[in-house]
Amino acid sequence: MTVLYDNHGRPVNYLRLAVTDRCNLRCFYCMPESGITYLPKKELLSFEEMERVVSLMASMGVTKLRITGGEPFVRNDLMTFVARIVDIPGLKEFHLTTNGVLTAPHIPELKRLGLSSVNLSLDTLDRGRFRNITKREEFGRVWQTLQLLLEHEIPLKINAVVMDNKNIDDLIPMVHLTKNNKIAVRFIEEMPFNGEGNHYPALNWTYKKILSFLLDHFPDLEKCSDEPHATAAHYRIPGYAGTIGIIAGYSRTFCGSCNRIRVTAQGMLKTCLYDQGVLDIKGMMRSGADDEQIRRRLFQAFSSRAKDGFEAEARRQENHPVSESMSTIGG
Repeated sequence: MTVLYDNHGRPVNYLRLAVTDRCNLRCFYCMPESGITYLPKKELLSFEEMERVVSLMASMGVTKLRITGGEPFVRNDLMTFVARIVDIPGLKEFHLTTNGVLTAPHIPELKRLGLSSVNLSLDTLDRGRFRNITKREEFGRVWQTLQLLLEHEIPLKINAVVMDNKNIDDLIPMVHLTKNNKIAVRFIEEMPFNGEGNHYPALNWTYKKILSFLLDHFPDLEKCSDEPHATAAHYRIPGYAGTIGIIAGYSRTFCGSCNRIRVTAQGMLKTCLYDQGVLDIKGMMRSGADDEQIRRRLFQAFSSRAKDGFEAEARRQENHPVSESMSTIGG
């Protein structure tokens, strides 16, 4: 089996592929409520081009694929694309990140196709706070998706961004979701990828503060072992069915074991969440590059990868600070 390593000895076997830059919610930490300029469809990768990218990377050693967005299900014919890529040689795992608004009708088919897991973006269990955070009245459909995922026994992680003065009252109720459900609830540091830059002069709710808050309410919280290359530090409350995770996305404590690369909906390769894009794969494909030429350029990109998110951010051009929308990056 082919194993691909970067210049720091880290395996590169996990591709996060954004299939669209569009979303049907307007979470303030991800994208501005207005003033969004979506790219014309021709500027996005076609499904055929995405399939080529996945096949190329699978031939190089990528074994795990996550489909992200934007919100993946706002792109028409997504399930037709999914049905094609699950059979690509070399891929062993297929995962999905979604906000759950349009997902429920597709859950039986996703189960049949062998979906490995779902990351459900859900920052609150309160309808009013959901409306305030997302600017939409869609909590009911998201909750339906959560229940159907449990019914179909699809492994489920809930991703909740911790936001000062926004959803702190939800942390404890979300932990309680893990009492009787085999769910991983993961609390994420807020990051500057919202189309505007940081909301705060300094991040208040760091991973350390989140952990301290949880320990104050659940003093028997115990550390679990983490899987290799995990982004989250995992914990468990004795007797609870699920787990609690904390992701230090802003503090960047997990970079040393990062095995992830990203391809944006525009076909730009990102070898770190914090870089500004290191290879225009779409441009190469549309200019007629063959598979071997693209592989060589991919190898070059992996062999000059930043050591961590801080180095990747430092390499950015001065007039391109970290401020893009997460919807354009792919989560």
